[in-house]
Amino acid sequence: MPSFDTVLEADFVEVRNAVDNAAKEIGTRFDFKGTSAAVELKDKEITLFGDSDFQLSQVEDILRNKLTKRNVDVRFLDVEKAQKIGGDKLKQTVKVRNGIDATLAKQIQKHLKDSKLKVQAAIQGDAVRVSGAKRDDLQAAMALIRKEVADVPLSFNNFRD
Repeated sequence: MPSFDTVLEADFVEVRNAVDNAAKEIGTRFDFKGTSAAVELKDKEITLFGDSDFQLSQVEDILRNKLTKRNVDVRFLDVEKAQKIGGDKLKQTVKVRNGIDATLAKQIQKHLKDSKLKVQAAIQGDAVRVSGAKRDDLQAAMALIRKEVADVPLSFNNFRD
């Protein structure tokens, strides 16, 4: 029976390269000299440092530009609120989304069921497996998922015929 997996995963090699490039640019920019502006990556979490909200937004802008140049969708980023960390310094955590959470998986499942396509969707961990009798139905399901769930950069892999 033909099937495919709907997943949400960023290319972490490119994310690491983008963070390294952003850190390099922050280190060489004149307006960041002598400040605590920095960006670092640990596991699936990027931490931005700055002296003010404006500087933090500039660091985030540099990071977004570097990610875009490396073809990493910025919709993978989940930006949290800035926190004060002693003195006048600020820290902001940006999580890189990886894996479909339960609510999004149920939403995808519901869209497929409501569409009356002859496919079944099964939640398997952090992916949604869609299977159907015909390849055309699966391609229609992919188009439907792309249209209905546009706020996250979903991809499809493991296509079996």
